Amino acid sequence: MDRPSEDVLSRMPLAESVMLLWKWVTAPERMQAIWDKNRGKCYEKLISFDVMVNLIADALIKHEGSGRKAFEDGIENEELGASLQAAYQKLGRLPIEVSQAFLIECSSALSEAYPLWAEYRLPKSLSKFRVLVVDGKVIKRAAKRLKPLRGSSGGMLGGRALTAFDWCNGQVCGLIATEDGEANEKGFTGALVEQVREVKSGPILWVGDSAFCDLTQPAHFASRKDDHFLVRYHSGSPFFLDETKATTGGKDELDRKYIESFGWLGSPNNKRRIYVRRIEVAREGTKPLILITDLLDSKSYPTLDMLSLYRERWSIESMFQQVTDVFGLKHLIGGTPKACIFQLAFCMIIYNMLQVVRGYIAKGNDLEPQDISVAKVFEDVEEQLVAWNIVIDTEVTREYFSHSITLPQLRKRLDKLLGNSWRARWRKAPYQTRPPKEPKKKRSAGSSGHNSVYRILLDHAKKKKKTKSKSS
Repeated sequence: MDRPSEDVLSRMPLAESVMLLWKWVTAPERMQAIWDKNRGKCYEKLISFDVMVNLIADALIKHEGSGRKAFEDGIENEELGASLQAAYQKLGRLPIEVSQAFLIECSSALSEAYPLWAEYRLPKSLSKFRVLVVDGKVIKRAAKRLKPLRGSSGGMLGGRALTAFDWCNGQVCGLIATEDGEANEKGFTGALVEQVREVKSGPILWVGDSAFCDLTQPAHFASRKDDHFLVRYHSGSPFFLDETKATTGGKDELDRKYIESFGWLGSPNNKRRIYVRRIEVAREGTKPLILITDLLDSKSYPTLDMLSLYRERWSIESMFQQVTDVFGLKHLIGGTPKACIFQLAFCMIIYNMLQVVRGYIAKGNDLEPQDISVAKVFEDVEEQLVAWNIVIDTEVTREYFSHSITLPQLRKRLDKLLGNSWRARWRKAPYQTRPPKEPKKKRSAGSSGHNSVYRILLDHAKKKKKTKSKSS
């Protein structure tokens, strides 16, 4: 069998599309460049970074999160020339810088392949901006495989990250991570801003929740000319009204009253204080919603547009939920924080890839991307990939995807494969109001919550060092 038959290919357009995208983003030269630039003191011997990437892909997509099965298959087909233990150790030592660069480079490649037709349209007043939503993500449910973790009570935190989410194409575009799951990710804002600016040109409008309302984070967001911010107000940073500017009001799209005023964020004797525009929306039965922004011109940037945009901040929370529940972050393969962070970056890349697939499906069927369920499409992607690997021989697959492809050719092929692909079951179910959750029970005194894997391993290493010094 020289190549798959047209009949077989026509039945698996999702599988072919995902494999084409995978080849595009994980080209050997791209993977090697990521490794060479960010590996630090790590080295390649029997297991290259390119091999590890493909093994983790098999684990997450083909083997339902089982690293052992993927590594055993790799040994069997001679892709992995080392033992299971060596593979797990390699995964556990991957530098965080490699994971961060892996996400950035692959996401940039996927953004190039994304159909412009499917990008979300901003209000005319904000159309010149690239809207990026920022938020933190903690990696929970780390396995207690390592000896120092065994017997520990409570859940294990495998690391923490600050991410940037491109609202226009629905893709993660930035990641700064730390091994310490109990760290405060706000300290990474400056590094994240600089990281994203290397791959995103043009003016950026940064959107964040109240955690980013102080005098430090907005300064990072607005540190480049033409970049601005819109964040939720936090009472920890006092607001001082400018009485020389008139206070105005009106009603939003939900018929709620709002008040708009101007003033300073920060006390009068603080040199870092920022002049901002403040929008306060009254909400029945709960605290008012208060936003601040440095887009001061109310005529150029209408209040209703700012409120409408902030409501889209939830999209990053939806992404976190899908990365965890749909794309495999709930089942962590490695036990070290570095392995957990690499898997987080990996799951986000898979999420981004499905955004591209959804974009082409929406374009070909004249649908809104948000009306298509990524989770349901991914179910069929997994099913078709399994079928492909059963029906089509591995060598035939390698030969079929062996030819290099340009970006225009990739876009044209994805248009053809996905433009006519549609199943009614992919349509997202209408939103249903859920009953309020019952309040969580308070923990009793002395009970444990979550623990940082990094801190436990650090304490273990210190105790071990003291024991050795005493015995000597």
